[in-house]
Amino acid sequence: MSRDRQRWERPGGDSRPPWDRRGDDPRPPWERHGGGPRGRWEPRRWDPNRKRHAGGLVIVSAVAQVLAARTAPEDPDAIGYAILLAGPLALAWRYKFPVPVLAVTIASALGFAEWADQPRGPYFLAAIFAVFAAIDAGKRMATWALVAAGFIGYAAVTRPDWGRAAVIAAVVAVSLLLAEANRVRRQQFAEVAKYRAEQARARAEQEKRQASEERLRIARELHDVLGHHLSLINVQAGVGLHLMDTRPEQAREALTAIKSASAEALREVRSVLGVLRPEEEAAPRAPAPSLARLDDLTADAGLPVRTVVDGEPRPLPAEVDRAAYRIVQEALTNVRRHAGAEASAVVTIGYGDEAVTVRVADDGVGGPAAPEAGNGIAGMRARAAALGGTLVAGPSAAGGGFTVAATLPLAPPTDGQGPAHPPPTADDRARTPSDTAAPARGPSGGARESGGGGGAAAAEGGPGSAARQGADRRVDEGDK
Repeated sequence: MSRDRQRWERPGGDSRPPWDRRGDDPRPPWERHGGGPRGRWEPRRWDPNRKRHAGGLVIVSAVAQVLAARTAPEDPDAIGYAILLAGPLALAWRYKFPVPVLAVTIASALGFAEWADQPRGPYFLAAIFAVFAAIDAGKRMATWALVAAGFIGYAAVTRPDWGRAAVIAAVVAVSLLLAEANRVRRQQFAEVAKYRAEQARARAEQEKRQASEERLRIARELHDVLGHHLSLINVQAGVGLHLMDTRPEQAREALTAIKSASAEALREVRSVLGVLRPEEEAAPRAPAPSLARLDDLTADAGLPVRTVVDGEPRPLPAEVDRAAYRIVQEALTNVRRHAGAEASAVVTIGYGDEAVTVRVADDGVGGPAAPEAGNGIAGMRARAAALGGTLVAGPSAAGGGFTVAATLPLAPPTDGQGPAHPPPTADDRARTPSDTAAPARGPSGGARESGGGGGAAAAEGGPGSAARQGADRRVDEGDK
C-alpha cells in the first residue's frame, strides 16, 4: 500500500483521497470544514483546520506587499520590511483576536506609507483581510471606527492629492461593503441551518407523537375487543363446565357460543393489527367496528338487550362511529360481568345535529369484587375525551342498575384547548382505581350473582349461578 493511501485510509476501510469523499457528506462546506454559519451573536470558535487558511493568507499578503514595496522610490531596508510584514504576520491570529489584528495591520500599512513616502500597490492588503475577519466575528463598530481612524491617519501622514485620496477611499468603502455582505450571507446561512434543524426536530417529535397515539389507539382497541369476547368466553365456559354432565345439550350450546366468540375476537384482533401490515399486503377483511353492526353486538352480548334509536340514523365520521361502537361494547361487557344473572340492558343511540349520544343502562344488582382489576370506565372516558366528548358512568337515578352515558361531537374540537379530559397515559391508568376494585352489596346485603350470557347461560339460573359469580363495578374518584 502506498504511503498516500495509508495516510488517506479511514478506519472503516475507505481509501479514497479526500477530494473523492466530499460528495459523501451532505453538510454544506462551511460545516464540513469546522466553520459554520454564524450570526453576530455567535463568536467564532477556533478550529485547527483554519491554520492552513491562515498560513495561506499570511503568505499571499506578504508576497503582495513585498512586491508593492518594490514600487517605492527607495528600496526598503530591514526596518521597512519589518514594518511591512508585521501586518501579514498578524493575520495568523485574526480569528482569535480580530480587533487587535486589525489595529496591527492598519498601523503596519500607515507606518510603511510614512516610511516609503507615497508607495504604490497593495501594501494594505493585510488590513483588508483583517477587516473581513473582524466584521465576520461580529466586531462591526470597532472595525468601522478603526478603519475610519486609519483613513484619517493615512490622510494626515501622507497628505495625498485628491485623486489618490479618492482611490483609497473607494477601496476602503468597497472593502467594508464586501465584508458586510459576507457577514449577511453567513447570517442567512446560519438562519437556514437553524430553521432546518428546527424542522427536523419538529418532524421527529411529530413522528414520535403519532407513533405514541397509534400505540394508544391499538391498545384501546385490543382492550375493547379482548375484554368483550374473553368475558363472554369465560362465562360460557363456566356454564358449559357446570352443565357438561347433567345437561349436555346446553353445554354444547355454550361451547358453540365460545367458538363463535373466539372466532369473532380473532377477526377483530387481526383487523386492529392490520395497521401494522405493509402497504403492499392485502387490507384486513374483517368489517370495521361501526354502529351498523350494533344488532350483531347486542345479539352476541350474552344477556337480554333492547335497542332504542332516537333520531334518524345516518353515516357518522369513522372515528365517532368506531368510538360509539366500542363504548357500547365495553358497557355491555361490564353489564355481563357485574350486573347479575337476571340482568338486562337497554342501549339507546341518539342522533343529534351536532353530536351522537350513547346510553347503556342495566337493571342489575351486582356481586362481590373479582380479584382482577380493569380500566373499562377510564378507557371509555378517554375514548370520548379524545373526540372532545364526555362520558358519565354511575348508579342509575331510579335505583338499581348502572348507567353509562356518552356524548360524542360529530365535528372535532376547534377551540385549540383540547379535550377537557385528556386520554390517560399508561402510568395514569396504572394509578387509576379499578372499576372492579371493591365489593358492592345489594339492598339485601348479600352477594349478588353475575350476569350470564344468552342461550345456555340464560336458561340456567339456579345451580349454575354459583359458578358464574362475577365482580361488581366500583367507580373511582373520577367517575363519581
